[in-house]
Amino acid sequence: MDVFEAIKSRRSIGRVKTDEVPAELIEKILESGTYAPSHFRTEPWRFFVLRQNGREKLGEVLANITKAELGDSDSSGNNDKIERAKKNPLRAPVIITVAVEPSNESKVILKEEYAAVSSAIQNMLLAATALGLGAVWRTGKICYEKKVSEFFGLSEKGEVLGFIYLGYPDMEAAPIERTNFKDKTTWID
Repeated sequence: MDVFEAIKSRRSIGRVKTDEVPAELIEKILESGTYAPSHFRTEPWRFFVLRQNGREKLGEVLANITKAELGDSDSSGNNDKIERAKKNPLRAPVIITVAVEPSNESKVILKEEYAAVSSAIQNMLLAATALGLGAVWRTGKICYEKKVSEFFGLSEKGEVLGFIYLGYPDMEAAPIERTNFKDKTTWID
């Protein structure tokens, strides 16, 4: 697939089949992430591939965070929220958790480390599209919880920037209209 086609056809695919994704395809996606630009070549990205029981382990962490946020109430509504949090990682056969581990070099700017990892995520999403896979970059408040960083063994400065849910598409992506770049661009000569 041509790079321009991948860019224009990439969509967030929230529903995927339960079919296993071959490790070779996952590795191509991971390798694509490592070709993102990083200032001073710090390569601040860290990848964690969760399959099978690994997804359930993450689900336990998410359920515990949700339970702590909701307090001691055992209402059915709260129990439903906890159970949903626990099952969220089971929505795809593969989750690639992407984190930033910022460099300790004094010349490195923290924002640039985050930008590098975001670029890595975009590369990975484009690679998934080119390989015929569906992917969605999921974030949200729970993603940034300290217990999530601890689960992945990140340093005090490290942080999860998102979960890429990955699998074979089980939905048709709707066409999307984008604002023409001309409406968002100023040329300064």
